[in-house]
Amino acid sequence: MTAVQEASVPTLDAAAVRADVPILSRTGPSGRELVYLDSAATSQKPTAVIEAEAAFYREHNAAVHRGAHMLAEEATAAYEGARATVAAFIGADHGEVVFTRNATEALNLLAYAMGNASVAPPSDIDVDPRLRLQPGDEVCVTEMEHHANLVPWQEVCRRTGATLRWIPLSPDGTLDLTALDEVLTERTKVLSFVHQSNVLGTVNPVPVLRDRARAVGALVFLDACQSVPHRPVDVTELGVDAVAFSGHKMLGPTGVGALWVRRDLLERMPPVITGGSMIETVTMERSTYAPPPLRFEAGTPAIGPAVGLAAACDYLTALGMPAVEQHVAGLTRQAVEALLSVPGISVLGPTGARGPVVAFAVDAVHPHDLAQVLDSEGVAVRAGHHCAWPLHRALGTSASTRASFAAYNDTSDVVALVDAVRVAQRFFGVG
Repeated sequence: MTAVQEASVPTLDAAAVRADVPILSRTGPSGRELVYLDSAATSQKPTAVIEAEAAFYREHNAAVHRGAHMLAEEATAAYEGARATVAAFIGADHGEVVFTRNATEALNLLAYAMGNASVAPPSDIDVDPRLRLQPGDEVCVTEMEHHANLVPWQEVCRRTGATLRWIPLSPDGTLDLTALDEVLTERTKVLSFVHQSNVLGTVNPVPVLRDRARAVGALVFLDACQSVPHRPVDVTELGVDAVAFSGHKMLGPTGVGALWVRRDLLERMPPVITGGSMIETVTMERSTYAPPPLRFEAGTPAIGPAVGLAAACDYLTALGMPAVEQHVAGLTRQAVEALLSVPGISVLGPTGARGPVVAFAVDAVHPHDLAQVLDSEGVAVRAGHHCAWPLHRALGTSASTRASFAAYNDTSDVVALVDAVRVAQRFFGVG
């Protein structure tokens, strides 16, 4: 976003957002106001989201898609209305959005659909041949992936005989794009990569990676868990084949996420989880399957959480995603600058623009010890490998401390973070 664009974006009122989030009125262990800086793990929820889900259970609760009574019709309307709202939030058609438990399940759905397409897929589905994997084929990821976008691909490669390859990480926390010619070849069937790193905040160049993958005929999948909550995301503009994200990282409930898949591909994907609600006909000998998205939503779905996720989308839309992006970007810049001004602190990741995640290290202090002291000061951060072991190994460390921001944070939270780090340094006798 340029300076001119930033100037034209309305300012976000973080204090008003904070007032909308009941849990943030709690105090920390020290008796001070809670400073929550762990939104990359899970965000806190506005009252509007909590009430939307509760209202569904109070007033409309019933099974969807299968009842003729009033409550069933209301529940179905609420559920499908939620799908339409979530789809609109990312610029998609509602028939292209599958509800999942989270982004991890969404990414697994893609991987296991490819696995199922590779071994005698259902006869009633004209499976897209691009989904089939066999020995000699290659699947490509990056070295900065969350385990959710790594382990499923390891598994599908193990089961199909395909080979897993990856784009390496550079010391500055960006991808080594000089390796693309070697890693992406005519054998590559899919490139699946993270939009924004959950550790480094690195925002990957989607057009560059997408176009290089397209040039070799590969499908392109995107893990957008850390980008959808904090910036405008339009799947049409991204131009990829699938996008996965979680509700609980974008002010929504836990237990619900979404997978968008380009319609022509979604219609030709085999199911992964089978059973009730995703079938057309069933005999003792065989079954045929419903069209998407129901084909991928076996059993009773998370109806209440889906309604809550739609409320979160409405809440973020009312804030304005450009305003959210500008707000958290400003906090991130302040945090990086303030932490680097303290002797004995190093920050992981790119020095330029990044998403609202700041992973850092304090000399001679283990991240878990640091996080405990920060918690005693009322500052909640994350410590560990953040489900990204290969990334940390590539950077020569086993763990880091991570602060992450959302719309309800403000400059006072950055000040509290840095003050708490200084307290920790004194406590451990360093710095």
